[in-house]
Amino acid sequence: MEAALLQGETLKVRSVWISDVHLGFRGCSADYLLHFLQHVECDYLYLVGDIIDIWEMKKRLYWPQEHNNVIRTLLGKAKHNTKVIYVPGNHDEMLRDFNGVVFGNIEIRNETIHTTADGKKLLILHGDQFDGVVQFSPFLAKLGSRLYDYLLRANRWVNYVRRKMGFPYWSLAAFLKHKVKNAVKYIGDFEKAVAHEAAKQGVDGIVCGHIHRAEISRIEGVDYFNCGDWVESCTALVEQQDGSMEILKWADLHQAPNVQLAQVS
Repeated sequence: MEAALLQGETLKVRSVWISDVHLGFRGCSADYLLHFLQHVECDYLYLVGDIIDIWEMKKRLYWPQEHNNVIRTLLGKAKHNTKVIYVPGNHDEMLRDFNGVVFGNIEIRNETIHTTADGKKLLILHGDQFDGVVQFSPFLAKLGSRLYDYLLRANRWVNYVRRKMGFPYWSLAAFLKHKVKNAVKYIGDFEKAVAHEAAKQGVDGIVCGHIHRAEISRIEGVDYFNCGDWVESCTALVEQQDGSMEILKWADLHQAPNVQLAQVS
């Protein structure tokens, strides 16, 4: 697959999951996502929440052309042979009021089931329902979001210096968050909670986002998939034609010469 990408060929897969794009937020890597969408063909495309950052847009209006291009590309795929399903998250939660409605061939579902090519049933939801901080204290969740914004601004400057010195992209936010997660666990363990929900619903696995950490693992007999984000890591979860699943780190595979992560504005 990597060789094909390096040759600029189109990546053809059965299904794609992306989450936590945060369009409308300055830290969104819209150029990378647009490059990915232009180089992938799929039968199913799942938008697993926080695609539009309405929280951020309520504070300040930021919507450059690149963010508009992402929306236009998604609508274009929905119009031409790709089934696109939008599963809202906490940053775009107002869309949950439109469960079952279709806008521009994009169907909104608060949660849905995907059947893989090899017959496995996967529950798809954003995952904020199982984050104790978001669920039980919206104030703390938004306070954390504000601190996260400051961290991402620092991240842009760190990577500006790294690029000048010839070093590759590195996520300060992801590094610190991983360290914090190892020291202080969220109320109710997020990953075990979503796996428990999948088991309760009698499916084989679960696909979610929310915590900005791409992962494939097996938890208590359930397949756990997190598709990551397009702020820090630029990752997507894909299903191959045989039903096998993998995570693509587009920042490592891309060949877009004018795309840079976390540019300093």
